[in-house]
Formats: sequence, structure tokens, C-alpha cells
Amino acid sequence: MIQKTNQLFFREQLLLWNRTENDRDMPWKGEKDPYKIWLSEIILQQTRVDQGLAYYKRFIKKYPDVKSLAEAEDQAVFKMWEGLGYYSRCRNLLASARSIASDSGGEFPDTYENILALKGVGAYTASAIASFAFGLPHAVVDGNVQRVLARFFGLEIPIDSTAGKKIFAELAQQLLDKHDPAGYNQAIMDFGATVCKPQLPLCVSCILKEKCDALATGNVASLPVKKKKLQKKDRWFYYVIAEYKTKIFVRERTGKDIWQSLHEFILMEEEREMPVEQVVKKRLPSIFGSTAYSVESVSQVYKQLLSHQTIRAVFIRVKLKALPVMPGYQSLAGIETGKLAFPRVINTYLEDEQRGNVQLSVF
Repeated sequence: MIQKTNQLFFREQLLLWNRTENDRDMPWKGEKDPYKIWLSEIILQQTRVDQGLAYYKRFIKKYPDVKSLAEAEDQAVFKMWEGLGYYSRCRNLLASARSIASDSGGEFPDTYENILALKGVGAYTASAIASFAFGLPHAVVDGNVQRVLARFFGLEIPIDSTAGKKIFAELAQQLLDKHDPAGYNQAIMDFGATVCKPQLPLCVSCILKEKCDALATGNVASLPVKKKKLQKKDRWFYYVIAEYKTKIFVRERTGKDIWQSLHEFILMEEEREMPVEQVVKKRLPSIFGSTAYSVESVSQVYKQLLSHQTIRAVFIRVKLKALPVMPGYQSLAGIETGKLAFPRVINTYLEDEQRGNVQLSVF
């Protein structure tokens, strides 16, 4: 049972810290425009603030409101999103913008329920928009909030369990300052990001240390508790950059796999690492059939870490003697491919190639 006195102490001290010590500065802080808040929150899902900041500024400059984003071409938006990862966020962003533009004339939803109904918006994002833009009493619960609550109140229930999610959500709502939900929500998130940090928290100078359960029991490092351990999967991608005169074969990734709506070169995926010589001798003939070709070079292994997968990619450059039929792929000039959005691992290779930093094996 969490004592009411502790709850009152927690809220009062947190708001005091926010008034006197919180100097965390971000361009969307204090923002009341629901579109800008929504955009910042979607960008910051699974993304560090220092990485997402530049993307936010570029998006606001090019697409200053829902209407301009709704009217944008898909590939232009994906190209701007390039490098942020989790591209389902970008697809949901476009879908929601177009829904708002068509269903309500560009007026952003102003109730928690209607905000929550937007594609790609969960309870946290809906609470953030509702409280920051409209002053509605909905508590945000993100990783920062969970960490602060778990440590201060000594909550050992896993934050990723069904029961844990319910307890943290209910406690966050109880603690919320109903008179200033936006200020309180901003305060607890900033506190978790700058004071009650995952590593090296500032316990010595913490304004809550007097009643912090984790500090008193020596459990700061072990809280919050997580139940699930993510199983990582290794995948090997052998990309063939097949060039005929000035054209290169590319395709758009579809389906439910990673990188949906992004583009890539001809892909040969293997379950495990294979000698490149074997890939070249056994797989390339089945791709190009009777079309003559020559293998120009092979790159070193490139790696991209995803939340649940590790992608290792090798790039094989091939010169074609004729233009073959390649179902599912299209042949585009280099200037056209430059307008397409590619996964980060491909962009890293292309940037290295442009700078002459690719370690090539010549065939």
C-alpha cells in the first residue's frame, strides 16, 4: 500500500524541482500546437532526443501543418524519415495526417479518445497530446516515468507485465496534478531523463531522496524490473548492385517484414554467413539466367542493429552485358535512385563508397 503522504511529498517535490531546477530545453517544450506535439512524439518513439531533434526541425520546416503533410508524396516523406528506423511510424504518420485532413478538415482531434484512435498512437502519446495541447488530465507513462515511480515507491512488479502496466498507469494517474497536467507530465519525464537516469542517477542531489524506497534499500540499480528478454535474430543479406549502362535494379520492400516501403538492391538472403565465392558461383546464375555479367567487386560486411534483429550485409557489384527481365525489380538511373529511401545499412555502404572507404575484394 502506497501511503498518501508519500504521494503528496512526491508530487510537491517534483513540481518544486520543475519550477526551480529543471533547465532541460527542447524546441517542442511548452508547445500547444497538437500537430507539432504529435509529430515530436512520433519521432521520439524508439529514438533518442539528440537524434530526433534535427528530423523534427526539418519536418516542421517542410510540413508545418497537418494539411501539408497529408498532401505530401509518400516517397518524399520516407526520404525525409530516412535513418530514423521503425518505418511503420512514418506510414502511420501519413495515414493519420490524411485521415485528419479528410475527416475533420485538418482540425486535430481534441479529446483523448479521438487522439488515441489515430493510427500509431498509443496511450502514452495520446496522454501527451491531450495534456500538453488541451490541458486534459491524462498522465503520461513512458520509460522515464516508470523508472522514477519504480524507484521512489519501491515497485518490483515487472513494468512489461500486464499487471505491472496497469499498476504503473493507475499510480501515475493518482499522482497527476489535475490543475496543471501538462506541467506535471513534463516535470516527471524531464526528472527521469536528467536526474533519475537509467545509469549513474543523481541520487546524492535528488530532491526526492528523503523518501526514496530504492535509495533506502539499495535497489536503485535493480529497478525498474523487466520480465521479458528480447531474443535477437541474425540475418545475412547479400545485395547485388546490378548495373546496366547508367541503370541499377531496385525494388520496394513490401509485406510484414522489416523496412516496409523502403527500397533495396537485388537481395539474396541466407540463414547464415556463406563464403562470397559460393554466393557468386551458385546464386548469381539463377538470378540473371542467360544474361552475361561480370562481378566487379565485393564489399566488407556491414552491420545494422535493430531492436530484435542484427542485419549483416555484403554488397556485390555486377556489370550487366544486357538488360534482363527482373520480376519485382525496376531499373532506374542513378539520379532517380537518389530520391528513394533506403535502409541505413545500404546508405552507410553508399556513403562509404562515395568517400572511397569501402574495403573491396576484386573478382
